[in-house]
Amino acid sequence: MATTEIKSTSLSEMKDKYIGTIGTEEREKYEYELRMDVLGRMIKKARQERNLTQEQLGELVGVKKAQISKLESSTNSATIDTILKVFKALKADINFNVTIEKQNLQLT
Repeated sequence: MATTEIKSTSLSEMKDKYIGTIGTEEREKYEYELRMDVLGRMIKKARQERNLTQEQLGELVGVKKAQISKLESSTNSATIDTILKVFKALKADINFNVTIEKQNLQLT
C-alpha cells in the first residue's frame, strides 16, 4: 500500500502566495483591513459586554448610532479621536504600540 505525503503550508506562506509578500501594496492593504476589522469587532464586543446599544454608546461619545455601526463594521473612516472617545466611553484601556526603525514606542 502506497503512502501519500501531505504537505503542510503555513498561514504566512498562504498569505504570501495568494495575497502578496510582506511589503507589497496588496499585502499592506490586506493587513490594514484585517486590523481595522479586528478593531471594529473589539468595539462591538466591549459595547455588548457593557449592555449598551449602538445608540446609547453614540450618545456617550457624542455621535449618531450610524457612526457606531460603521465603526463596528469597518473602522476605515474613523478618526483616532473618535476611536479613543469610544473606548473611553466603554471604560476600556487602549494601548498603541509603534515601531520605528526597530525602536518600540508605547502610548498607554
